Amino acid sequence: MDIRTATDADFDDVLAVEREAFGEEDEAELVRALLDDASARPVLSLLAFQGNRVVGHILFTRGRLQAHPQLSLAILAPLAVVPDAQNQGIGGKLIAHGLGLLTASGVDLVFVLGHPGYYPRHGFTPAGKLGLQAPYPIPEKDADAWMVQALRPGVIGSVSGTVLCADALDKPEYWRE
Repeated sequence: MDIRTATDADFDDVLAVEREAFGEEDEAELVRALLDDASARPVLSLLAFQGNRVVGHILFTRGRLQAHPQLSLAILAPLAVVPDAQNQGIGGKLIAHGLGLLTASGVDLVFVLGHPGYYPRHGFTPAGKLGLQAPYPIPEKDADAWMVQALRPGVIGSVSGTVLCADALDKPEYWRE
């Protein structure tokens, strides 16, 4: 399996992976909107290939911590793997590759609203308990789905506040697990 940064020429493949993985248009439309959103930049969009076939995609967009504008944040949304390639570690490899690139570029924290049984295996921990709130309130029953991973030591525990996201992601319906 190979992972590489998606280019403009890969746009149709990116959307195809999102559609196939989720079985609907919602995530593909979100990705389209985020890739067109200047407030989401810098964006990190990665594709996973098995041979010549695109089997996975991950997108990280810019975030900000309201009370700490000096920090560099990213929001992971979405992660997609086509159904017949799931449960092969592709999602985890996309996450690890993306986190490595983000670390090298100086990002401090990465956030995700996702499955609390999956993302902790990749180093994410519940963010709300650490004083780091989602752009919209997360219902208590889903609180552990809002997670963070520090890419730089000493950040978690020294800051708190509400995460601000790209305009295209700034809608309450995207913040329900």
